[in-house]
Amino acid sequence: MYKQILFVFTMILFLGSCNSSEKTEKLIIASQQGDCIGVGPMKCLLVKKEGQAEWEFFYSNIEGFNYEPGYEYVLEVKVDKVENPAADQSSSKYTLVKQISKEQKTSENLPQIQEEEIIEEIVSTDSIQ
Repeated sequence: MYKQILFVFTMILFLGSCNSSEKTEKLIIASQQGDCIGVGPMKCLLVKKEGQAEWEFFYSNIEGFNYEPGYEYVLEVKVDKVENPAADQSSSKYTLVKQISKEQKTSENLPQIQEEEIIEEIVSTDSIQ
């Protein structure tokens, strides 16, 4: 009887420690990075969330993920909320859960940001400061 109670208690603790509210997302990472503007000009990953048609600039890092140009990736990532992020920091932290696929290919329909737009953004940012 004691072993059964101990077993039930252990199972309750084990199941209770599992975080069922953990949020994960599936992301497609393009085979090339794009020119984007954060604090200044930089390279960003180009990402589509599951079911999304258009690529987006992804300004955050994905902890545990090593990007290699020329490959399109499908990843499962854990998304955690960042409490009180800095002004230039994302409000979400992304951590690699699983690399679902890595295919050597050229991603299609990638957005292009023109060099003039980058210069214009830098000039307008500098004039604000």
